[in-house]
Amino acid sequence: MSEQIDLIENEEKKQQKKKLSAGEVIGIVLCVLLIPILIVNITMIVKGLVNPSKVPSIGGYSPLIVLTDSMYPGIKSGDLIIVKAADAEDVKVGDVIAFFDPDGSGTSVLTHRVVELVTENDTLHFRTKGDANNAEDPSLAPAENLIGVYQSKINGAGNVAMFLQSTPGLIVCIGVPLVLLVGVELLRRKKYDKARNEDTEALLKELEELRARQAESDKEKDKAE
Repeated sequence: MSEQIDLIENEEKKQQKKKLSAGEVIGIVLCVLLIPILIVNITMIVKGLVNPSKVPSIGGYSPLIVLTDSMYPGIKSGDLIIVKAADAEDVKVGDVIAFFDPDGSGTSVLTHRVVELVTENDTLHFRTKGDANNAEDPSLAPAENLIGVYQSKINGAGNVAMFLQSTPGLIVCIGVPLVLLVGVELLRRKKYDKARNEDTEALLKELEELRARQAESDKEKDKAE
């Protein structure tokens, strides 16, 4: 009888593990998807606040949000582009570069194509132009204004990034995962408790039947003796 009881208990443990795995998988998927986004987002915000005169970067790569269609159709408003830090001497005609606008406030950034390399007063400058613009940019961009060379883009992700950097976006990015994880855990616990109670009742019933059969067997043995 003890072997049968052990088999029943082992089966109950297997069922419990299966019920636990669903909640764990959902939690892991949510963490894998949302936590890296949250970490990168917070890192970029903190770096921007600590040093507002520089474009935040991670490992030499800077994500930038495109606000205009000056590079349409290759790059559109609302896209998120990635630029890589580079030496000004390595920039070639035809490269798309991100740079601080020489005619701007000092923090505004342009992402345009280099159409000419110009040296003035022994200093390298870039003549640039937006692909969708009819004319070249009015002022040359000095090499010191260079942020990086365009590498790739994610269509429409700039709009998402702007939202995530806002107060409602941060609430969504932090609050939604927490609510989902708590909700999943509550549902998992409810299902687990219900299943455990059902398994316990079934186990007790099975044990009662085993005891009854054992008692009947003992009576038969006593009669035989």
